[in-house]
Amino acid sequence: MRQRIMHHGARRRRERRRRAVWTGGELLVTVGVVLLLLVAHQLWWTNHEAKEGARRGVEALEREWGRDGGGDSGTDSDSGSPSSDRESAGPSESPAERRLRSTADRNPTPPDLSRAYAVLDIPRLHLRVPVAEGVGRQSVLNKGYVGHYPGTGQPGRAGNFALAGHRNTHGEPFRYINRLEPGDTVRVETRSAVYTYAVDRTLRQTSARDSGVLRPVPRSTVRPSYGYTAPGYFITLTTCTPEYTSRYRLVVWGRLVSMRPR
Repeated sequence: MRQRIMHHGARRRRERRRRAVWTGGELLVTVGVVLLLLVAHQLWWTNHEAKEGARRGVEALEREWGRDGGGDSGTDSDSGSPSSDRESAGPSESPAERRLRSTADRNPTPPDLSRAYAVLDIPRLHLRVPVAEGVGRQSVLNKGYVGHYPGTGQPGRAGNFALAGHRNTHGEPFRYINRLEPGDTVRVETRSAVYTYAVDRTLRQTSARDSGVLRPVPRSTVRPSYGYTAPGYFITLTTCTPEYTSRYRLVVWGRLVSMRPR
């Protein structure tokens, strides 16, 4: 019976193939683990870190303003009947509100870039985050803050107080603004006052380049049926949509309904 002869060259080639397959498998497993770690970092750790940073930012502002608590601020602004339409000063305004409006409207000094100077409070979403000047990713948004578009209005002033925030990762403060409904309150707290806006309308999807939504009288240039035609006191919230993409923008608008001195 003839015996099969195994040549050393064939044996070495087989061994090299075995080692190559094993090495390739190890590399694939390593790459998979690294990708999982990156996903976990983006979806969990950046949220944890940014939310904690935003919480500390709110507390720092409250200390700066001479306050010792956070959660119940601004609740009085929803009690009683709201002021008349803030597009024009009316007799229903109290003397304190008239002084507040006069001071806000004639104070042109913009906040320092990237510095937190207000607190955004949305009770329906259990959201309470700092507002900083600018919409830079590293300097503002990735901290879990909400960013104010430079050149748009300021809280309580005539025009459009326009804000941006992440919808996913880095604290994702605007993840659920699509759940806001007409009449929901959005409060903006500053050193001197608390301004309460009521959600008025939502533009579910528009182009990321739709600058019309940020104008003093906000109106979409992509979908002109969405927006306003007369001056007023507006707030605009913008974020990316659909989730985990940045292709389009989701926009929520509100109108100023009351203000009170701090």
